[in-house]
Amino acid sequence: MSAPIPNTPGTNADGSSERLHILREIFHGRRLQLTGIVALSLVATAATLVLPWAVGKLLQAIQLGDGLAKWTWLMVAVGLGSAVANALATYLLSRIGHQLVWRLRGRSMRHSIGLGLRAARREGTGNLATRLTADASAIKGIVDIGPIQLPMSLVTLVGTMVIMGVLDWTLLLITLAAFLVALAVVAVVIIALRRKYVAIQNEVGTLTEHFVATMEALTVIKAYRAERTVSAELTTRAERVARFEIGASAMEALIVPVINLGQQIALVAVILGGGARIASGDVDLSTFVAFLLYLFQLAAPLMMAMSGMSTIQAGLAARNRFEGLFALPAEKLDAGEAGGAPRLPVAGAPAVRFEKVRFAYGKEPVLKQVDLTVPATGLTAMVGLSGSGKSTVLGLVERFMDPQEGRIEVFGHGADQWPLSDLRGRLAYVDQGATLLRDTVRNNLTIGREIPVADEDLLRALRDVGLEEEVTRLPDGLNTVLGGSHDLSGGQRQRLALARASLSDAPLILLDEPSSQLDTLNEQRLRQLVNEISRDRAVLVVAHRISTVQHADHVIVMDGGQVTAQGRHAELMRTSPMYAELVHGQALGASQKTTGALAGGHR
Repeated sequence: MSAPIPNTPGTNADGSSERLHILREIFHGRRLQLTGIVALSLVATAATLVLPWAVGKLLQAIQLGDGLAKWTWLMVAVGLGSAVANALATYLLSRIGHQLVWRLRGRSMRHSIGLGLRAARREGTGNLATRLTADASAIKGIVDIGPIQLPMSLVTLVGTMVIMGVLDWTLLLITLAAFLVALAVVAVVIIALRRKYVAIQNEVGTLTEHFVATMEALTVIKAYRAERTVSAELTTRAERVARFEIGASAMEALIVPVINLGQQIALVAVILGGGARIASGDVDLSTFVAFLLYLFQLAAPLMMAMSGMSTIQAGLAARNRFEGLFALPAEKLDAGEAGGAPRLPVAGAPAVRFEKVRFAYGKEPVLKQVDLTVPATGLTAMVGLSGSGKSTVLGLVERFMDPQEGRIEVFGHGADQWPLSDLRGRLAYVDQGATLLRDTVRNNLTIGREIPVADEDLLRALRDVGLEEEVTRLPDGLNTVLGGSHDLSGGQRQRLALARASLSDAPLILLDEPSSQLDTLNEQRLRQLVNEISRDRAVLVVAHRISTVQHADHVIVMDGGQVTAQGRHAELMRTSPMYAELVHGQALGASQKTTGALAGGHR
């Protein structure tokens, strides 16, 4: 396994350079192994070059009636040696290619996971996943062809022409003239193929992105009987990919026939010219036969070289896509304005303070001059209509993004002054979707922890959220992999995410609508758990239920990206008409229309 790359001015936060130097990756630390591969390839190439000459000598021996066994055994040895050397060199080179792809996939996954949320979402899950499949395979193609086989093909090609020139330079000139037009056509095709490969890889990334998003929304698609329309749209996108691939295949299909045509023209010309030279006595029959064999052999390295150039074009297009990924800025987990120095909370400082904070996704502002305070201990609830910026506040505290204006303090220090890893180590977070990994229950509960947690502690956390019995009934208990046939319901996922947060010793817990899918009993368990946690820690919860906020120590009311009121429940009922209206509507995230529907709608 390769050692981590140190951070340098030319590298990203994860230590990876933006550039992908394929040859350097191949040769680094493998000089002896590659020397052996080159030696084997040279043996195979030499055997290939010797074989037609040996055939000529055998033919000459037949004419003279002497030395047949010697040349026969030489031909057998040359053929066998060529096959063994070529097979071994191909295997060893392929192994290097697989190791390179393994490292490249690992680097791509590390960098993708290290991207900021906005950069990752802008790039798209499917497009990132394509780097691990089609693009990685294209890079593997470069390794298979580029460093050894393509140069050996050129050596074979040059060696063959040199020997042909030694046998008869006049026939060689006839051969080159016949191949010249064919090579010009192939060169034009190869140049055009690179553009095709870039388009294909981009389209495959887009198709994968849409397919991944479709499978994630499969429940909704089935509920609305949209399988046919969604499948039709994906099929249309797949057809677009196929059109590009067919266009590339049409160009690729020209390479071999054009070279064969050049060979056939050369064959006719050589036979005519050679016949005349045999008749004049300038060339004997055995030499002419050897020359013809070299002519037939000439097409193989030529095709290898031309198809290798085509493969390299595809690989270079893939390399550009990897470099585009590595050029995306990764989060600097160990860096802050303090240069990564350790920091401690300021005594008496609130858990969170926003001062004149403004944030926008694009041009549309989400938060406008927001001022708010979250005390160092106790339960703080944030309420408001949907779209008022509550979840954005949590994202800014976590530094998933940074504000355009204003200042955010966490435990007395500017959020951007904390080393990012240290900041997030002091936070526990439950997102709206209660996101879980496709992994075991145990690993979902202990994600990010390097020290194992005892089963008793894990089961106690599950018991606190009423999930212990459900987990123990799973086939492998805590070691059951979630997803597929052992997936959890929305409420169960939410409770598991809450259990994960409760296991953390973080002094600030961020909960984004933690009770949205909980029934009355489990909501009560949640309140008891939050009350216990908030005795000596800060809990900031985005709430849509009155039961969550009426017992809160502090309530923040948001509307249109601004904080309109802060205080306790009883105080806000008197001083904040908007808060009172939300409470009376029994739905803290609903709009006025929704509140009216809930009050007078069907039961």
